[in-house]
Amino acid sequence: MMKVLISDDEIQIRKGIRMKMDWAQAGFEIVAEAANGQEALEILKEKEVDIVITDIRMPIMDGMQFVKRCHVEYPDIKVIVLSGYSDFEYAKSSMKAGVKDYLLKPVAPDELADALQRIRSEADMEKKKRLESERISRFVLNQLEERREQYLLYLVKEEFTEYNVAKDRLKQLQLETLAQENTEVQFVTVEMRSAKGNPDELKELLLPFKMLCKEYAERYEGTHFFYDAGYSNMIHFIHQKHDAPLTHSSNFIRNLQAKVKEYLKVETVIGIGKGVKGFQQFKNGYISALLSWSQSQVGGHSQVIEGTAQNEVFNFTLDVEKKLTNAIENADQRAFQDSLQDVLGGNLSMMAFSFLSNRVLFLLGSLARKYDVDTVEMKDRIWNCQQSIWELNSQIRVKEQLQQLAQAIVQKVKEVRSSSSGSELVENVRRFIESHYASEITLSSLSKQFHINSAYLSEIFKNHVGQNFSDYLNCLRMENAKKFLKDPQLKIIDVAHLVGFSNSGYFSTVFKKQFGYSPADYRKSINCDS
Repeated sequence: MMKVLISDDEIQIRKGIRMKMDWAQAGFEIVAEAANGQEALEILKEKEVDIVITDIRMPIMDGMQFVKRCHVEYPDIKVIVLSGYSDFEYAKSSMKAGVKDYLLKPVAPDELADALQRIRSEADMEKKKRLESERISRFVLNQLEERREQYLLYLVKEEFTEYNVAKDRLKQLQLETLAQENTEVQFVTVEMRSAKGNPDELKELLLPFKMLCKEYAERYEGTHFFYDAGYSNMIHFIHQKHDAPLTHSSNFIRNLQAKVKEYLKVETVIGIGKGVKGFQQFKNGYISALLSWSQSQVGGHSQVIEGTAQNEVFNFTLDVEKKLTNAIENADQRAFQDSLQDVLGGNLSMMAFSFLSNRVLFLLGSLARKYDVDTVEMKDRIWNCQQSIWELNSQIRVKEQLQQLAQAIVQKVKEVRSSSSGSELVENVRRFIESHYASEITLSSLSKQFHINSAYLSEIFKNHVGQNFSDYLNCLRMENAKKFLKDPQLKIIDVAHLVGFSNSGYFSTVFKKQFGYSPADYRKSINCDS
């Protein structure tokens, strides 16, 4: 039902307009009347109005003055102007001021009905376009947010050695602050717990929990969140440290617990990690938050455990990570065992052992995904190993489980390496490209990543995929670029960054070569179709 305001200084004219049609049956409702433009503006402040029918000649504020004010202050309201014969040309000029239609007095009922229906049709079309635009914007925004989440999870869980590539990718995802070396952050792990101990209740609340945490993160500058499927009922925050570090009494922590309890009616257990500088230390910061959480008491009551109490310094360098990775990639189980002993042997505290074991487990999980060993069985084994680490009471069992996980991955690596056709290797490479197409990927970096000669990789990739590596990567990037170009709020340079190009000119050249038209022309064609 569209709401109508009638503005005319003569009460008989207003009554006459009311009697010219069955307003309710036509889908309209007269919600107010005004005797002049000033009175009409006051009503618009109080009432929701879709259409104003106004006379030209009125005291205090005439129709034309009202039209100009209304167009500026209430641009969505549709205006129909009524005029006598002598004002007809004057009324026509009002169309430039935002008037949708004008009618000559005395107004015929069918002319009034036709004018209103034209406005209704136009409003319906505008609403349809607006909803479609909002849908596309939500889709693109969700795509951007999903890519941010995925990349943050990648930085805390996966193997990456190209520092500058990771830095550029953070900038492309509009996470410039996190790309700075001196940015200090704290990780915060938040788990839902039911006082009733009902796991089904928590499953149903996971999506609302994610949405609440997303909205909460948006309120704090420099704060982002992500979800790690390895830890059910949990959300993880990266909180940029401004002044004082986060503690159990910080507003961020107290308000978060209060919001979750108020809206979802569940308790929360929060682990606060130690502050770390630079994204290369994200793994350490993430694990320190998990370590804090792991010290929580069993039960469905809210708790906060601070990582600031962890004073130990845990040494897990890139060299150590590389040695363990190379042992797996070279299918050398013995070398992995020796490296694992170097990491977890010696006189370690339980906290240090737990931290280092988690770093090794994260590395193995990353390699399992890389070589497509992340089956349900493998995920269960990783989770069981994780549970053993949290229990902090059996170092021998944890080492055995880590070695068994490594052995399963080594076996898969051997199968991939021994495949005469190279099909499994190509599939692993293709999955990696599809997950990281927006990063700076080259044939050389892929050959290093998968420990294979670049010329051989190029050959088998083309044999199995039907395209050479660069063509495949560009096609993948361009198809995703089309999705982003549907959002008019994203600049061409933003789209270029989202699909892995640092230069918008080069992106446009590649796009035009792929589709025969430029990104700008493609965007125009979408708008025309709409």
